Amino acid sequence: MNITDVRIRKLTKEGKIKAVASITLEDEFVVHDIKVIDGEKGLFIAMPSKKSSDGEYRDIAHPINSDTRTHLQQTIIEAYKKAMEELDAEEE
Repeated sequence: MNITDVRIRKLTKEGKIKAVASITLEDEFVVHDIKVIDGEKGLFIAMPSKKSSDGEYRDIAHPINSDTRTHLQQTIIEAYKKAMEELDAEEE
């Protein structure tokens, strides 16, 4: 699977959710609302989800194996860090 584009939208409010990402796969399929979260062990991603009738949140779209999840997470977090570096450079 080839991730052909990653777009990062930084959130301005303080909190654990640092940004929201959209990825394009193979220039043909887009997944929006992937959250970049700052957790106890560092940055990680949370796939788009919605609240079900029982109050639980369920992923709308997600990878079906750990290798794909790792690939998505690494690619999105790298794009997030690059976007933050560019913002810091603009502010200087």
